[in-house]
Amino acid sequence: MSANLKYLSLGILVFQTTSLVLTMRYSRTLKEEGPRYLSSTAVVVAELLKIMACILLVYKDSKCSLRALNRILHDEILNKPMETLKLAIPSGIYTLQNNLLYVALSNLDAATYQVTYQLKILTTALFSVSMLSKKLSVYQWLSLVILMTGVAFVQWPSDSQELNSKELSAGSQFVGLMAVLTACFSSGFAGVYFEKILKETKQSVWIRNIQLGFFGSIFGLMGVYVYDGELVSKNGFFQGYNRLTWIVVVLQALGGLVIAAVIKYADNILKGFATSLSIILSTLISYFWLQDFVPTR
Repeated sequence: MSANLKYLSLGILVFQTTSLVLTMRYSRTLKEEGPRYLSSTAVVVAELLKIMACILLVYKDSKCSLRALNRILHDEILNKPMETLKLAIPSGIYTLQNNLLYVALSNLDAATYQVTYQLKILTTALFSVSMLSKKLSVYQWLSLVILMTGVAFVQWPSDSQELNSKELSAGSQFVGLMAVLTACFSSGFAGVYFEKILKETKQSVWIRNIQLGFFGSIFGLMGVYVYDGELVSKNGFFQGYNRLTWIVVVLQALGGLVIAAVIKYADNILKGFATSLSIILSTLISYFWLQDFVPTR
């Protein structure tokens, strides 16, 4: 049963990662009449969906008892305010990261984004060494150097990029690259910080995700008010939402839950294989279907 759950969770992770990148990219570049949906509101809705999903999972773990669910939420969240406040830091960073991913995919093709975003492996390793005192072998450091080399090659300007520079505005690729690099650093720090919190306490992953989602919703709403307040008051919170937008939101909410399941039933090595497979699939679909990526030698 555990082996089946391990491979099932890994398969869902590959599907979720690949689908999210491609659908988010497609939704941000699709030309339709009327206003485009606001990425800041999509982040908030995704956080709310994640909270609802985690509450249902806690309800299931408490043998479908509303009284037990209420007691668990009260004891683990309301009665432990300091433990809950610890999640405000990674939650705020994750909210920033989710908004940056929308910016990155609005300015980069799916394949370039996928490979560049893997720099988060390097930032995670650096933060793990500095914050968790982990030790990496020579082969692990060598792997990180090879990863950085691969990312450098992906960003190397090609003839096709120079020819299409007018179509992809001069600053668009730079903006996309800066957004994804900032997301890499925020992902590395928040991930290691979250791992440190999980190891120091005995609270379940679902409870921690509820706490993350709570603060994420608050920070997300602040972002909506600051950056898109006028647009929301003019055209509404759900302006530009369509079926594709809801698919993107659901996939984004699913991401945190799938990663938690992978950590629970599999391991980080297999998770790395799943991520690599997702990169290959995203590249192939970006080339054959979206036709926004032309690989060079």
